[in-house]
Amino acid sequence: MRICFIPIPYCLLILTFCLAGRSDSQEADDRLRAFFESHLEETFQMRPFEATLLGDHRFDHLLDDISVSARAKWLAHSRKQLETLVKEFSQASFSADGKIDYQIFRDELLRNIWLAENTNPFEEDPRTYGNYISDSVYSLLTQSTLPKEANIANAIARIKQIPRIVASARESLSRPPKPILETSILQNRGAIGFYEKGILELAGTTPQIEQLKLASSIAVTELKKHQAFLEKDLLPTAKNHWRLGKEKFSRKIEMVLDVGWDADRVLAEAEQEFVRVQRDMYVVARQLWSRYFPNLPLPADDDQGRRATIAKVTQAVGLEHGKPETLILDARATVSSIQSFIRDKDILRLPELDRCQVIEMPEFRRGNSLAYLDSALPLDPKGSSFYAVSPPPSIWGEEKVRSFLEEYNRHMLQILTIHEAYPGHYVQLEYSNRCPSLIRRVLQSGVFIEGWAVYTEQMMLDQGYGNGDLALRLNQLKFYLRAVANAILDHKMHCTEITDDQALTFLVNEAYQSEGEARLKIVRAKQSSTQLSTYFVGRMAHYRLRQEIQRELGEQFDLGRFHEAVLDHGSVPVKFLPDLVRKRLAQAR
Repeated sequence: MRICFIPIPYCLLILTFCLAGRSDSQEADDRLRAFFESHLEETFQMRPFEATLLGDHRFDHLLDDISVSARAKWLAHSRKQLETLVKEFSQASFSADGKIDYQIFRDELLRNIWLAENTNPFEEDPRTYGNYISDSVYSLLTQSTLPKEANIANAIARIKQIPRIVASARESLSRPPKPILETSILQNRGAIGFYEKGILELAGTTPQIEQLKLASSIAVTELKKHQAFLEKDLLPTAKNHWRLGKEKFSRKIEMVLDVGWDADRVLAEAEQEFVRVQRDMYVVARQLWSRYFPNLPLPADDDQGRRATIAKVTQAVGLEHGKPETLILDARATVSSIQSFIRDKDILRLPELDRCQVIEMPEFRRGNSLAYLDSALPLDPKGSSFYAVSPPPSIWGEEKVRSFLEEYNRHMLQILTIHEAYPGHYVQLEYSNRCPSLIRRVLQSGVFIEGWAVYTEQMMLDQGYGNGDLALRLNQLKFYLRAVANAILDHKMHCTEITDDQALTFLVNEAYQSEGEARLKIVRAKQSSTQLSTYFVGRMAHYRLRQEIQRELGEQFDLGRFHEAVLDHGSVPVKFLPDLVRKRLAQAR
């Protein structure tokens, strides 16, 4: 799908002649859309990779100018757009939907300005450059719906610009925290492998293969120099100054979550929920004890005994796993039964054309999580979505691989598929791409997205998925406890002086994570302030709204209708959901 953006003066001229008879609010809504289209056009001119990520492929042969002066222009543009938006548009003039779109756009500009003024990714996070080095090309060959020849030609054009990106990295990177630098070193190594081999496999048979090989070989040479820069110049002097600090963390969490909670409330709610989920885990683990330990007495019913019961049973359940070489196939095998259950129980209407593929995660994207969902792009929604699963790295020893497979056993893989694909991220983002509001399709709330995926895990089992399998339920609770622990860890890592050892003890002993999983989570917490809180806060918003609506409607409550009413409005900030959902439920399904 190609969006054609018309410069704003012409949009407004067209509106003047063509919108006679429309209400004032409808005209105001259309003026806002025209302004937003103009804003995107200007943004895409400055940041062509952002256009690609959203699905506008007119700029796929270009890569951003990421010099210091160019980045200053990005910030100036955001400030100018915010000033124009506030000055030229009155909230009172919009329809109810227009008011929401206005607030989403305004808040996005405010958030971008604050982040640009208060964080320094180009100086402190080498992974920022990895996005341009690898993702900018990979996305062309996997998600664009342009003809293959066009995508390869655009990929070649971008690969030729990698030396410029690497040069900018050398100019700007000065103080990357050690944990972030170490991950970027691994990912850049993966990028080298991608350009040595992976990109040729993606491209397949093509008359452009020699051009692609030549461009890629030049990129490999530059990336090996970049690898030496990261390892020999930056790593020896890298420090552990990664904490955001309480003041910045508190402000960032208010802006990113956008739910009316401050940082202290997020922590308090998470700590309260943590206790409740631990209690539920004990109830389930106690019922499973005799299955796995038929000749041993149940440990004492005190704090120490309950923790031991949960830990031993979760460890025993974890032994029910597949082999590392079949992990991707095992993940694929979970899909059909989950889809059938959703249809049979009318959880919601699945997308009629399933565009979701289960793939092995590319090496240059590994290092932070086992899985992710790359959804079809908002401005190119007919492209594919990818549920990517990471096998254990080949360099891992036998013990580390064993721990990894126990963490992602056959029960946990089902929960992961629910979260990432059905009815989690894949389904939700397919609905989001149908939203008529351009602003809502493009400016998506991570709290809504992650919260929905976490909400679906418990909901599916509550409705009967798994036929009451207690081992499956225990893994669902463990996975949810991880989301709650994420919020606690997020706060404590950035607002207190918690050590890595203290964080590890919390995750392993209290949240029942394997040591390998816990260490990865600690690294991730250092690299992504506030993002780890989105899962818990979003889930609570979705779950509490469900309870409110269900109590209001009583026997008239229909779960499938409710879920579709939640998803019908795009990935909006969750604070808008109550009114939107009630309005949608008043209409026919």
